[in-house]
Amino acid sequence: MYVVTLKQRYRRESGDHGDELLQRLSHIPALTPFQRSGSTLLIGAPETAENTVDAVLLALRHPRWDVGVGVGSLYEPVPRDAQYLQGTALGYSQTAVERAEHTGDRVPLSIIGPDMQLSGEAEAVLRLLGQIVATRSVAEWAVLDLLTPGLRGQQKLVAAELGISAQAVSKAVVRSAWVEEWAARPAAARLLTWIDAPGQTPGI
Repeated sequence: MYVVTLKQRYRRESGDHGDELLQRLSHIPALTPFQRSGSTLLIGAPETAENTVDAVLLALRHPRWDVGVGVGSLYEPVPRDAQYLQGTALGYSQTAVERAEHTGDRVPLSIIGPDMQLSGEAEAVLRLLGQIVATRSVAEWAVLDLLTPGLRGQQKLVAAELGISAQAVSKAVVRSAWVEEWAARPAAARLLTWIDAPGQTPGI
């Protein structure tokens, strides 16, 4: 199972952005929906590894969040209220977010699970993806937020909605590495799945 703990950076300087991120995270399927835990923390337990990747990249899109992911067990039934969460995944996520605080200028993400090698590999892949999403411009996001992965023929529709040329949309997609991001997301999810299933990792 997976627990994601998010801690807001620079809250005094930039104000409270917890509600804004909670709104973005609200569509992600979760055993425990994302919610506040104190003034600076958000905690949730996404249903799947894919959902976990979605949550991580939503948070890393904004430089104001430290992201900790814990992979392990949770006491069942998993509660809808985060204050009643218990288990190794929760402990790992809390340690991970503390570690993420000390990444300096690097992508503020840490992943901890029972297999430290796989955890490190998943962290490395998600940091690369996090670097991609964190460095996109406002103009690029205006295009990307209207796109659906895997759906053909939508760039002209997006161009019409934004009042720009299809060529401008195409350039934004290429420049932002949007296709590459979505091609790499399954690899990150697969690594998280392997962490959660020790001994079931396919031989390479």
